[in-house]
Amino acid sequence: MASEAAAILMPGRRTPSVAAITGACIVLLLVWEWLGADLPVMQLLADARGFPLRENRWLGTVFHEGLRNISVLAFIALALAVWKPLGFLRRYARWERLQMLIGVSFSLILVSALKHSSLTSCPWDLQQFGGIARHVPHWLWAVSDGGPGRCFPSGHASSGFAYFAVALPGLLSANGEGRRRGRRILAVVLLLGAVCGITQVLRGAHYPSHVMWTALFCWSAALLNHRLFSRMTQ
Repeated sequence: MASEAAAILMPGRRTPSVAAITGACIVLLLVWEWLGADLPVMQLLADARGFPLRENRWLGTVFHEGLRNISVLAFIALALAVWKPLGFLRRYARWERLQMLIGVSFSLILVSALKHSSLTSCPWDLQQFGGIARHVPHWLWAVSDGGPGRCFPSGHASSGFAYFAVALPGLLSANGEGRRRGRRILAVVLLLGAVCGITQVLRGAHYPSHVMWTALFCWSAALLNHRLFSRMTQ
């Protein structure tokens, strides 16, 4: 069963390396959760009066609203590129561009669905930071913390990490040039997702683990989407 699941999510000759990277990330995330590192990090960023960077103009306007708008424009451009590709997207077949679009959409929908069903409140809603909620780990999915909830995982981080799906056709190709292109795209996506995630952590909107889980959800969604498309086009 485990080998079949791995074959679905991580196909081809590059399965061992992708599986190793994915497994290492899962282990690191679980260690972070086991250590309970979220709350100590947030305590460094806030006090009983709240998060001083919550209303910071740069974080709120440039890195939150600005990057979100860039992500929306990138999605529109990707949708148009399925039929009229520009730049590096011309190097991909139409079915690969469609795969990218559906993969990004799948990731965004997954994160949004989880977020809207979550009872976990944001750090800035906690009592110790001036809010009304008590701290309840997000993995206690059905336990309310007394706050507004709907804060896990990080929606803003998915504005970047959802584009893992754009990197995978190249990253998992048999072509050396394609893999190099995929690695460059992956680096950009990681940077964008990390900046989006860190922005919200600094503002008190999310814990670090929310950002990490978002990355894992988007990565897993992209891998599954890639495998399904690969099977349909064989």
